Amino acid sequence: MLSTTILGLETSCDETSVAIIRNGKLLSNIISSQIVHEQYGGVVPELASRAHQKLIVPIVNEALAKAEVQKKELTAIAVAVGPGLMGSLLVGVNFGKAFAYGLGIPFIAVNHMEAHIYSNFIEEPTPRFPFLNLTVSGGHTQLVLLNDEFQYKIIGETKDDAVGEAFDKVGKMLRLGYPGGPQVNKFAKQGNPNAIKFPRPYATDNDFNFSFSGIKTSVLYYLRDNKLRDTAIPEQLLADICASFQSSVVDVLMQKTIRAAKHFGVKDIAVAGGVSANSHLRSEMKKAADLNDLELFIPKFEYCTDNGAMIAEVGYRKSLRSMFSPINITAIANLEL
Repeated sequence: MLSTTILGLETSCDETSVAIIRNGKLLSNIISSQIVHEQYGGVVPELASRAHQKLIVPIVNEALAKAEVQKKELTAIAVAVGPGLMGSLLVGVNFGKAFAYGLGIPFIAVNHMEAHIYSNFIEEPTPRFPFLNLTVSGGHTQLVLLNDEFQYKIIGETKDDAVGEAFDKVGKMLRLGYPGGPQVNKFAKQGNPNAIKFPRPYATDNDFNFSFSGIKTSVLYYLRDNKLRDTAIPEQLLADICASFQSSVVDVLMQKTIRAAKHFGVKDIAVAGGVSANSHLRSEMKKAADLNDLELFIPKFEYCTDNGAMIAEVGYRKSLRSMFSPINITAIANLEL
């Protein structure tokens, strides 16, 4: 049996990550997060692309060394081509194409969003087709139905803010630092989720789209009405605000996902993307899945945020199907699933 060894490369935003998968087994997954953006309260695209340029070669070498794989053993290079920051994507795409061309091996273009879905396949157990996937990140909130491998049907998505974006913006309002999402989750653990009644925008039974701008704005109004925008917020009240906001968001995600699973008759549901690391989301989705006799799949924390392993996983599966890409393909910042 011929060996299939894939190098996966992820540079869509502010993580430079490279992973190696051989015959379906993950051998290495190196992630370098850029801390330079913290002082600006968000990712600065120009700084992100410059950092990728500096890091990409050493990270590739580190991934190969940890996997104990020689460059000549690689059978294909898989790279995230979008969606993401254009400058960041171009660093990975151009490097990946040159690397594949130089080695004389195929290049595989990977959609960053499909890679998040397949993060649930990096390790056992894995979802069974057909299944429903909730992708929650800083840039996207999507409900995707997969009837089979690489068959995607988007049945719901956000009409305004992505859920991760809403978390970060609320974190910024509360002066918790960047990124705000993990900080909101941290403070929420000490708070009362029923302390403040923030809205939970549910649509009709057959509407699986999301909207988070109203919840975010309601937090802003609460701070304004209680004269908390320009003053230190007492610690317990801060925890209660975080817990109440987080509870409203998670309720929306959980209820719509369960409703969609019932509507489409699937038994397996998966969650992926950076926000899938949120402890309250993980616990509430597990409770709801058990209550409704559904199987829930959520990746390990290291596969929730942007990582090369999910790119390599898609690359491996596409390689088995000879789904290779032309060498003249380029990055697409707003690439759709």
